[in-house]
Amino acid sequence: MKNKKKLTQNFYQNLGKLFYAIAATDKHVAPLEIETLKEIIKSEWLEIDPLEDAFGSDAAYQMEFIFDMLHRENNLDAEKCYSDFISYKNAQNHLFTKPIKQLIIKTANAIASSFAGKNKSELILLARLDIELKKS
Repeated sequence: MKNKKKLTQNFYQNLGKLFYAIAATDKHVAPLEIETLKEIIKSEWLEIDPLEDAFGSDAAYQMEFIFDMLHRENNLDAEKCYSDFISYKNAQNHLFTKPIKQLIIKTANAIASSFAGKNKSELILLARLDIELKKS
């Protein structure tokens, strides 16, 4: 999937916040949710664009870095992470093309489904995300 918009490290960092919010919305982040994110980054997100971070790694790994940092800090404030992502999305809406939005939904659903299926809090947050991404 090629993207004509120039993505930034900040883009990927905010996705890390979003995916952490999905995993932490039930106040517990399961190891399988972390592993699912890592697998999807490798199989899907690395192909998005050639942007590298300051260390020469693909910038898509910023999602994993932010997710891991929030997890290490035991920051279970999923609503704050989600709100941060929405604020970024609204400010940088041009980066959120249809293929990017589809991959975001695919990734969020995979994380939510990875550990014992989707629970009520995850379903609510996924529905909110879906509605938000359908806005222009």
